[in-house]
Amino acid sequence: MRISDLYETCDAVALAELVRRKEVTPGELLDEALRRVEALNPRLNAVTMIQEDVARRLIADGLPDGPLTGVPFLLKDLGCEAIDFPSNNGSRLFAGTRYAKDSAIYARIKAAGVVTFGRTASPEGGIGPVTEAAVYGGPTRNPWNLDHTPGGSSGGSGAAVSAGIVPAAHGSDGGGSVRIPASSCGLFGFKPTRARLPDGPYVGEGWAGMAIDGFLTRSVRDTAVLLDATQGSDLGAPYVAPPLQGTFRDALDRRDGRLRIAYTTTTLTGEAIDPACRAAVEQAARLLADLGHVIEEELPDADTSGMMAAWTKIVACGSALSVDSAVRRRGRPLAADEIEGIARGAIAYARTVSGSDYLEAINKVHAYGREMAAFLERYDVLLTATLAEPPAVIGRFNHKPEDYVDYRMGPGRVFAYSPFTAAFNASGQPAASLPLHWTAEGLPVGVHLASAFGRDEMLMGLCARIEEAQPWFDRRPPLRYEVPRS
Repeated sequence: MRISDLYETCDAVALAELVRRKEVTPGELLDEALRRVEALNPRLNAVTMIQEDVARRLIADGLPDGPLTGVPFLLKDLGCEAIDFPSNNGSRLFAGTRYAKDSAIYARIKAAGVVTFGRTASPEGGIGPVTEAAVYGGPTRNPWNLDHTPGGSSGGSGAAVSAGIVPAAHGSDGGGSVRIPASSCGLFGFKPTRARLPDGPYVGEGWAGMAIDGFLTRSVRDTAVLLDATQGSDLGAPYVAPPLQGTFRDALDRRDGRLRIAYTTTTLTGEAIDPACRAAVEQAARLLADLGHVIEEELPDADTSGMMAAWTKIVACGSALSVDSAVRRRGRPLAADEIEGIARGAIAYARTVSGSDYLEAINKVHAYGREMAAFLERYDVLLTATLAEPPAVIGRFNHKPEDYVDYRMGPGRVFAYSPFTAAFNASGQPAASLPLHWTAEGLPVGVHLASAFGRDEMLMGLCARIEEAQPWFDRRPPLRYEVPRS
């Protein structure tokens, strides 16, 4: 079979096995990935800062013997600091930022043996459910329909994996930023328990513990293998996740008995969602019932609106800190065009938040975590839609407006569009988006599963059983690489 055909039919784990058996070489796989970037990226605007020379050097120097040796890989252009891969962090202000040392998460990704060759687009500061940063010269588009967003903030990674440029890519998730692109691009996205993955050495935690790294993949096992390669606290971590009983890969074989699963066909605050998203939840509930689980319709008794308002303050303060620190380091004032409207609005809003306001917001988020923990003592899993609507059209959530609070909390804005995912960043509980539904127009609609703090392995096993019962790997978008025919 030709490289192009293998690349289409194999996930990352399978490609690595071909490399181990010497049926393909890392260089051949890299060549294939670069051909796909050349063919697809002009329409997607997903891949940035290609570092082919670094990738060739990594191969020439000898790749680590890891679970994914030789597999082409991309990093999100936000976080995952790496000496060899400068970053824009989605912003003109941070364009070309270089790092003196590798982050713990990148060091572990590198040790898995992947061949990293570039970064993927993200919105400025990781804010918002779309990827339309000015620093990239235009929006990042969804391979299922170029008029729609691939989501955010890991939208470039979602688009690249969905279009078949790479089988897996790095992302991060501070309010759904892995799961939203997974839903929007027809992929699998898993947010582990808080502190399951390392944050250092550049920060101790992101957004008061709400943010964590993750991955966009087409198969559940690729995510499991990447999580095994990267999980565990790093030196000096302020807190750690409960230890795993085994490994994520072992969890793929779990067949837990009758789980008690709650579901809701509304938002967590009781509002209606798009009929396609409701249908996705109802179909998933039937599938889970067919798998032998107990399904009950139930809403958590938790102050989700209050949590979102508190999270809005925390993100604003985090954005202000990031920009203020960059301006201080370089020693000259911020120019008007160096950040976008939403960032300016976030900074202005942060200036109105006192120290006590900020601590009160953190306390609110912690209280919400306790409310959700109580709910998930009664149930093993909560099933919802991932988003309240199918993927938004390009431009709806762009970063031009300066009313930051309205952008997040106003009618029809971010909270209304994405009312589910941030709940589990606040609670720290593991959660996943699975691609189980498509609209009549062919847009992906994800379903969302969440479980109690530390129960990552149970949740991963359930995701594997759902993938087994309703496979999605071979479902591909209209915009995909056309394999040359000899």
